[in-house]
Amino acid sequence: MQVPILSGVYADQSPDFRTSYPLNLVPTPKATGINQGYLRPGDGIDTLGTGPGTMRGSILWNGVVYAVMGAKLVTIDSGGAVTVLGDVGTDGLPVTLDYSFERLIIASNSNLFYWNGTLTQVTDPDLGVVVDAMWIDGYTMTTDGEFLIVTDLNDPTAVNPLKYGSSEADPDPVVALFKLRNEAVALNRHTIEFFDNIGGDLFPFQRIEGAQIEKGCIGTHACCLYMEAVAFLGGGFNEQLSVYIGANGTAQKLSTHEIDLILADYSDGELAQAILETRNEGSHQFLYVHLPDRSLVYDAGASAELQVPVWFVLETNGKYRARHFVRAYNNWLCGDPDSADIGYLTRDVSTHWGEEVEWEFATQILYNEGRGAQVHEIELVGLTGSVPLGVTPVLSTAYSVDGVTWSQERAISAGVQGQRAKRLVWLQQGSMQNWRVQRFKGSSDAHVAVARLEVRLEPLAW
Repeated sequence: MQVPILSGVYADQSPDFRTSYPLNLVPTPKATGINQGYLRPGDGIDTLGTGPGTMRGSILWNGVVYAVMGAKLVTIDSGGAVTVLGDVGTDGLPVTLDYSFERLIIASNSNLFYWNGTLTQVTDPDLGVVVDAMWIDGYTMTTDGEFLIVTDLNDPTAVNPLKYGSSEADPDPVVALFKLRNEAVALNRHTIEFFDNIGGDLFPFQRIEGAQIEKGCIGTHACCLYMEAVAFLGGGFNEQLSVYIGANGTAQKLSTHEIDLILADYSDGELAQAILETRNEGSHQFLYVHLPDRSLVYDAGASAELQVPVWFVLETNGKYRARHFVRAYNNWLCGDPDSADIGYLTRDVSTHWGEEVEWEFATQILYNEGRGAQVHEIELVGLTGSVPLGVTPVLSTAYSVDGVTWSQERAISAGVQGQRAKRLVWLQQGSMQNWRVQRFKGSSDAHVAVARLEVRLEPLAW
């Protein structure tokens, strides 16, 4: 019998059936004749260069990658060489980068900076604290958490306090700014409001009635542009936090029950530091939710094709060590949140910064209508033979008959480099009286893709 592998099941002490999402494996829809989808190794991260500090944000502007690393604004070339442009201060938090036709805009350490060949800090006292910033219609718009503030059209370093605006449909603080279809978006803690540029002598933006979303965002960087809409981590007043995508006055929930349960394990303070970002790659449309100890990833492309929400988990032995993706130089560049390293994503390996990482996935429940069965053989069908030269990695499996406790791991060889016809088979896998789930583990050294799980059962006699 064939057993689904793109997501699995386990149980907790509640009792509750929980969903097990693949770890460091990417569910990929593709009709191969073996199955309608498969699990491929997550992208590896290779080192490209080193900067003056941990990357806090990056952007591609005029064909050049600009980033803030530590306290320094830098450029990064295709070979990973770093050029320091100036100091923008650091509070250890992510920065916001945007650009106009003439200037790069940097919101760092609660201050506003411009780069146009020279680094300039906006020192107008009417600017106040800079929580977030963006460029729209010739203005630099910032927020101090209470007001929406625009710089002067003729002087981007000047602020007129008579031109302050506000997002006041609800008395919740403004946590982030966004631009969508050339509309200004104020993401508040419990609401999201949209503004259109109407000009005038005072604050030039007017709220768009009917476009308000009755849910808000938890943190400044817990939102991003995704699928031509605003994806955000947050919720409405007196609601549990979830992942949504919002536009046109409505918010659609992307997170599943399982994702909501995972998010509930974190405090609001921890989730306020979350970072959301996107990466489009082929038919994949990834939304990354970076949390303190892992990253949850949603794939809209795979979800649409498979007609189920597709999520998976990325982790580098404690946290996923890739942030601030930028597509440049025919590559995906990123930073390491734990070092000053600059890296790039690769399919050639699945190690992270040269470090071996584990992968894992579980199955749906094997159930023989309550009659039990003897499990004679389990086989993973997929692609083997791409392991590093001189390495003989192993794969292991264990089973659970209650979803909580697991059997002893049983290991087999994953083969060696070039052994592409290697069959991944476990024999004599015990029995089940009612139902069981199977779990598989390996490491980045195995570097295998799994397309199908076949189980040979013999029903127990009654």
